[in-house]
Amino acid sequence: MVSFVPTPIGNRGDITLRAIEVLKEADLITCEDTRHSRPLLEHLGVAKPVIALHDHNEARKTPELVEKAQQGTNIAVITDAGMPAISDPGYRLMQACIENDLDYTVLPGPSAVLTALVGSGFPIHAFFFGGFLSVKKGKRTKSLLAAAESEHTSIFFESPHRLLSTLEILNNEIPDHQVCVARELTKKFETYHRGSSKELFEHFSAHKPKGEIVILLAPKP
Repeated sequence: MVSFVPTPIGNRGDITLRAIEVLKEADLITCEDTRHSRPLLEHLGVAKPVIALHDHNEARKTPELVEKAQQGTNIAVITDAGMPAISDPGYRLMQACIENDLDYTVLPGPSAVLTALVGSGFPIHAFFFGGFLSVKKGKRTKSLLAAAESEHTSIFFESPHRLLSTLEILNNEIPDHQVCVARELTKKFETYHRGSSKELFEHFSAHKPKGEIVILLAPKP
């Protein structure tokens, strides 16, 4: 069995009882960064073998993990935070499980996407998640303008180092469009900043953005 287990996006109290049970029953745990995950596992009282599975080795490691699962190894897959495979490693292994007819399960749990969506106050009847915005300004601009023309809420991950540049694009192109910047979700300094592109650009020009960030664009008025 291969279990895809979501982990807290900030507050350790958000781990589910089922997730703890699955991690304790696993024979092997794969994680994005062992240095990041070991403290969480120690906090949960989980003492199992841990190996790294990240963007740079997932293609190479997946056949090995498939073989272990076929031999009866119970594998739990976690990432640094949130749901595996959502802008994180895990997709290749999931595809391999399907292709090799391996038993697998996906546990529900913490998600920055859904947390930010609900907290934004924007319409939630339908939404689009675009993962991380492109580092290339042209592609980023194209994605943002398409989102502004959409009939549903659009959600993206963004680096704090590029947030001001992204807000500048929005301010230049669509200054009145409603935007929400959700920061440090579930953590001590969690904030939701809502307003027009112009208002948020001015705010973050004066207050340097820090932490994990989700940016949301409201549907086209």
